[in-house]
Amino acid sequence: MNAALHEKARNVKLAVFDVDGVLSDGRLYFTSDGQEIKAFNILDGLGIKLLQNSGVETAIITGRSSPLVEKRAQDLGIAHLVQGREDKLTVLTSMLEELGLTFEQVAYLGDDLPDLAAIRRAGLGMAVANAHDFVKQHADGVTQMKGGRGAAREFCELIMAAQGTLEAAQAAYL
Repeated sequence: MNAALHEKARNVKLAVFDVDGVLSDGRLYFTSDGQEIKAFNILDGLGIKLLQNSGVETAIITGRSSPLVEKRAQDLGIAHLVQGREDKLTVLTSMLEELGLTFEQVAYLGDDLPDLAAIRRAGLGMAVANAHDFVKQHADGVTQMKGGRGAAREFCELIMAAQGTLEAAQAAYL
């Protein structure tokens, strides 16, 4: 792991995820009657749960609103969910104030321009492999995996490895 990312990840107390393009593949699916469908990666879900079990809080800040995202957040035990907001840095600032955390204690994973201010301000701001190039240029790091295809798991494991909790979490499955 990159030493600079490792150092930033050691301080993380809150991991924040965008949804479309990060927890999903970024495509929008609609049924013939207009109902929205999203696909989430099970590997990402376990990564989020492992991260939570290691003592790191999790949050979602997304520009779109969807009952599917609310359901996914509930299923994963993500306590902090804000939907329908593209002013993500404003939301993140308020969230940190409520939680008594600093920007140095937050990691943010995003993929596109609405995430950029939060990525740049977070102690650890990362982009997924298939993020917009401009966003990747301004992130601390870029995952190897694509959004909706294991990027969130990689992000979670990076934080856990830096904090020394990953090996024990994995060993529990042996």
